[in-house]
Amino acid sequence: MNRPLFSKNTLEVANPTLPSKRILSIDVLRGIAVLGILIMNIQHFSMIGAAYINPDAFGDLTGINKWVWVLSDLLSSGKFMSIFSILFGAGIILFTTHAVEKGRRAGRLHYRRNFWLLVFGLLHAYLIWYGDILVAYSLCAFLAFLFRKMKPVKLVIIGAIFFIVPFLLYLMFGLTIQYWPQESIDQNMQSWMPAIEKVQQEINSMQGNWIEQMDVKVPGAIFLQTFLFFINVFWRVMGLMLFGMALYKWGVLSATRTKKYYLRLILLSLIPGMLVVGWGIQQNFKAEWEMAFSMFTGSLFNYVGSVGVSLGYIGIVMLICKSATWQRFKHVFSSVGKMAFSNYILTSIICSFIFYGHGFALFGEVQRWIQILIVPGIWIILILFSLFWLRYYYYGPLEWLWRVLTYWHRQPMKRNLK
Repeated sequence: MNRPLFSKNTLEVANPTLPSKRILSIDVLRGIAVLGILIMNIQHFSMIGAAYINPDAFGDLTGINKWVWVLSDLLSSGKFMSIFSILFGAGIILFTTHAVEKGRRAGRLHYRRNFWLLVFGLLHAYLIWYGDILVAYSLCAFLAFLFRKMKPVKLVIIGAIFFIVPFLLYLMFGLTIQYWPQESIDQNMQSWMPAIEKVQQEINSMQGNWIEQMDVKVPGAIFLQTFLFFINVFWRVMGLMLFGMALYKWGVLSATRTKKYYLRLILLSLIPGMLVVGWGIQQNFKAEWEMAFSMFTGSLFNYVGSVGVSLGYIGIVMLICKSATWQRFKHVFSSVGKMAFSNYILTSIICSFIFYGHGFALFGEVQRWIQILIVPGIWIILILFSLFWLRYYYYGPLEWLWRVLTYWHRQPMKRNLK
């Protein structure tokens, strides 16, 4: 019997979601996303921040290193983040619906839940890795809650309006940059192609102890959570969350549509998306990664195309989940997905230990082709950890803590194994 942390007459009491009531396809998709996002994030952990948006800013970009970057960008950049955002939107409906069914106040639980996610995100961003996305998700979720009862078509229309804002802003920046004051151009250039002294300073900080790393982590986190959030991340994440709500209401994410539907989704989304992203890669290399083009207009190919690729990936995963085969595959990735929060933070802990000064201090020392070889090793750790943990416990460690803080009530944790 669950024992509340405080008096029952002042706090909501909630039972855990039973394993039989979880949606397998969503868990599988979430597991694939939390693993796939590392393909690009590994560059952010191991190289200077500028290299993530401008591959020509740091490191070798010829031969095998070039092909690793091209394939990573084509297959991963923005794609798994888009899936996460879509799933987060769907999760808002799942969570609030479950709360209402149990007679709880969905709004209070939702806002408390995302307040604690904001706290987790801030701790993650400033103490572990400044590339955190949890802060953005929590802030967007505060607003997305208001749209949860809308019909799918309206959600798609409003989501598209949100999504298009950064597209228009970046297009405007790219078309007007020639009229900018030279001071503004120089400032952008410093972040696009930092000077050797600046590069070495960042490497020294990240190869230093935990306190020395703050010289990079704190400004990086502040930039992502303020300027970049307001001109890009907020609008993109909000749009994708609303898309996710619509896709869930249409039954797309629960693998309940026909095989023909998912094949059509793959055909109409994945192929055009890949073509747009690939065209953007070709155009950026043709422009030799010039800041005036690649920082703004050149980034729009992937901004748009990545959504198409993400929808194609969703279609593939849903077909797998509809199949009577692939049972082991589904079990493995659903286990990772059930612990996506814990695995996301664990990934940051592992990568920071590999590349930062409190660990092996390999920051700035590892070429792209070696980075990509590290990724499967981390995947194996996350998979084995998830399979082992869920044999004995209902939730991942952070998932359990998050639930306790959300419901303000002690949750069951350990399975009763016979």
